[in-house]
Amino acid sequence: MKREEALELLKEYVKNENMIKHCLASEAVMASLADRLGEDREKWTLAGLLHDLDVEITDADLKIHGLKTVEILQEKNIDPEIIEAIRLHNEDAHDDRRSTVFHHALAAGETITGLIIATTLVYPDKKLASVKPKSVTKRMKATAFARSVNRDIIRECELIGIPLPEFAALSLEAMQGIHEDLGL
Repeated sequence: MKREEALELLKEYVKNENMIKHCLASEAVMASLADRLGEDREKWTLAGLLHDLDVEITDADLKIHGLKTVEILQEKNIDPEIIEAIRLHNEDAHDDRRSTVFHHALAAGETITGLIIATTLVYPDKKLASVKPKSVTKRMKATAFARSVNRDIIRECELIGIPLPEFAALSLEAMQGIHEDLGL
């Protein structure tokens, strides 16, 4: 599936603009991670873009979120590795656990986008360009800040060989590269 088709599919299922922006941010982070780790950029970005395809269908219910996406993507003959990474980005919907670099990268990569956006929104100008990686890592420790962001999932970056400070910098830079699409 080409990116244009994937974006059309995303917009068919996801109407909330902020969720679409989250998926775009996840796509950008996954591109940077693929480049950093020498992985398949096209495969990783597609996973980032489509990982929350069923979020509105499932009403973000973590007990089922991701399972409908699997069905939709199987019908579209998407690479099974992409489908598996998407399925495993939410471990609450089944008993399986993330086990590959791709699985951990998608989970950590899509999760850190929420922390970066929350960090950006507390800046007076609300611009990604103003955010420093150290601000993101500092907010990792402030558990009262952006409470819904699971820090343990973000720390999975270490399971793929990227220390948290580098992961925060890489993710922030990726999102800064698409700041206009994100409106930040």
